[in-house]
Amino acid sequence: MAQAATRKTGKRTLAVNAKKEAILNAALKTFSQYGIHGSRIEQVADLAGVSKTNLLYYYPSKEALYVAVIRNILDIWLTPLRAFREDFAPLVAIREYIRLKLEVSRDHPEASRLFCLEMLQGAPLLMAELTGDLKQLVAEKSAIITGWVEAGRLAEVDPHHLIFMIWAATQHYADFATQVEAVTGKTLQDEAFFQETVDNVQRMIIEGIRLR
Repeated sequence: MAQAATRKTGKRTLAVNAKKEAILNAALKTFSQYGIHGSRIEQVADLAGVSKTNLLYYYPSKEALYVAVIRNILDIWLTPLRAFREDFAPLVAIREYIRLKLEVSRDHPEASRLFCLEMLQGAPLLMAELTGDLKQLVAEKSAIITGWVEAGRLAEVDPHHLIFMIWAATQHYADFATQVEAVTGKTLQDEAFFQETVDNVQRMIIEGIRLR
């Protein structure tokens, strides 16, 4: 009986997790298209295939749901930076970081656009995370870059500006995907264009920080 109860509990947990994931995915699609103020809980519930009552059981308000979505996005957004390691050669580490950031832009364009929208609005619901986890992680990775510069392994560059430049260059392909497609007729879903983008962004940034 104990094993049967454990299996039943496990199935229930999986079902709950699947439902919450469906809600978060639906919320991401809705919020990234309409913003928090233009979105309604009913829209998200319909898209997720759950009742409004069921949705509010897991996320008691639209704001709570929005914050949950944004926190998920921040985790995705920070994953490449967390992978930035001191034991790599500087140019190898930075090339890899650029590639990983472009993969995020390719694989999570809605997440990138919603994060951008939150920043444009002054990040009222995300400021604690920005001044906490994000700021600390950037400080840690900036210290690595500073160490490389001081050791004569990179050209003189301010680490914050380098990180900001990488963010701007890579996130452009998600946040302004419509513009990119209008001009080039291509998106990052095109494997050849994705690799061309990686090569060019890497080359332009690396040439600016390479020792002469």
